[in-house]
Amino acid sequence: MKLKGAILIAASAAVLAGALAGASAAQVGPVYATPVPDGLKPGTGAPFPKGGYAALDALPDWGGVWTLEFHPPQPGEAPRPRPPGPKLKGKYLEAYQAWREQMVKNNGVVKSETSHCTPPGMPGIMTLAQYPYEFLFTPGRVTINQEAWMQTRHIFTDGRPHPEDPDPTYMGDSIGRWDGDTLVVDTIAIKDTVPLSMGMTHSDKLHITERMHLKPGDPDTLLNEITVEDPEALAEPWHTTATYHRDRYGQLLEFECAENDRNPVDEHGNTEFE
Repeated sequence: MKLKGAILIAASAAVLAGALAGASAAQVGPVYATPVPDGLKPGTGAPFPKGGYAALDALPDWGGVWTLEFHPPQPGEAPRPRPPGPKLKGKYLEAYQAWREQMVKNNGVVKSETSHCTPPGMPGIMTLAQYPYEFLFTPGRVTINQEAWMQTRHIFTDGRPHPEDPDPTYMGDSIGRWDGDTLVVDTIAIKDTVPLSMGMTHSDKLHITERMHLKPGDPDTLLNEITVEDPEALAEPWHTTATYHRDRYGQLLEFECAENDRNPVDEHGNTEFE
């Protein structure tokens, strides 16, 4: 076994040495070469931003950072009614009802199968009430930085379609386009382990459409009109609107969740509570 490992290491070293020796040759290409995305011509789109920055001046001003509008009840004020949430069906409704029963049984505590540092993913990442967002415009792309979990969304606006077989992720695959001053975003391929809402799961058919635009007459308020569809998990499309307010000179802070991720785990890998 040691000899076999030594042979593999030596072979790898030889390959690396050969690669480094020829790295300066003009004919040597990059070590990693992703194919041109479908729908893009070589030399165009977000991978080639030079020459495209002047066009950004025509886009709306979303500078600064944005925080979700949140109105907690004031002392002596009755709790405000929550907006209607997603209407589940079938096995997804049954699973949610079982989750709620456990919540009531355990005084609001439900065991989690994931780390507390796992980010919420889409659509929950866009409706966090405490941590701000930052929107960056570059040619062919809108990038959203989120303070919580230091998450990043990439929304391509260079005309490419979704990949034919995208790998599911927490943020999903987002394709955008500008409809006047409104950014229209289409997101698919969200991991089915990502909660649709607290205690709610979804299928791999989840499809989210967002329409983001400044509020008419109020340039310091940004609206995100969100439509969530899932033919397997939802009885009907779910619509909600996130409202963000601008802090022109605000900055995102560093968020290192793992530094304080201290829930104990037993010998079987189950989360415990102190």
